[in-house]
Amino acid sequence: MKGRLRLEEVSDTLVLAAMEAVPREEFVPGRLRTAAYDDRALPIEAGQTISQPAVVAYMTAQLGLSPDSRVLEIGTGSGYQAAVLAEIARDVYSIERIPRLARTAAARLTRLGYGRIHLRQGDGAEGWPDAAPFDAIIVTAAAAAVPSALLAQLAPGGRMILPLGEPDGPQVLVSLERNPAGEFIRRDLWPVRFVPLV
Repeated sequence: MKGRLRLEEVSDTLVLAAMEAVPREEFVPGRLRTAAYDDRALPIEAGQTISQPAVVAYMTAQLGLSPDSRVLEIGTGSGYQAAVLAEIARDVYSIERIPRLARTAAARLTRLGYGRIHLRQGDGAEGWPDAAPFDAIIVTAAAAAVPSALLAQLAPGGRMILPLGEPDGPQVLVSLERNPAGEFIRRDLWPVRFVPLV
C-alpha cells in the first residue's frame, strides 16, 4: 500500500485495488500532502474533513460493490470517497451541500479523469430521485436518523452505510440492507466520529 496506508480490516480485493489506485495526496490540502497516507482524518476546506483511509476502505467494503453497481454518495467533500467508489462501480452519483466543496471536488475529479462520477450541489438528505434506485448508498456525515428519502431510493438487495448519532454524542456506523420484501435489516458496525449531516 502507498505510504503508511494500513487496511487490516479489509480483505475485499476490489476495494484494496481501488485504495491503491486513487492518489490520496491529490485530495488533501498542499500543506498536508506528506500526511496523506497516515491513517487519520485530515482537515479540508469549509471546516470539513477527509476520512481516514481505513474508514473509507471499510465503508466501501461493507457496500459489497461490483463493476455493475450504481452508487449514491451523500457528502462529496474532497471527492476522495467518490473516486474510490468509481474505481469499482459503474456509476457514482455524489451530492455535496457546500457549494465551495462541490466546485473544487468537481474540478479535481475531472482533472483526475473520473468521468463516471456525476456530482451535484444540493441537499443530500433528499437523495437523487431521478437517478434512483441505487444498488448502494453511502453517507459520509452523521445523521440523527436515516433520511426516509434515501431509504426509498435503495434498490431491493441494496445496502446503505451511514454513521448515526448526534454531533456531540456517540455515533455508530450502521449497515442497512433492503431485502426482497422491502424490509431493512440493520447491523451496527463500528463506533465512529463524523461531521454532522446538514
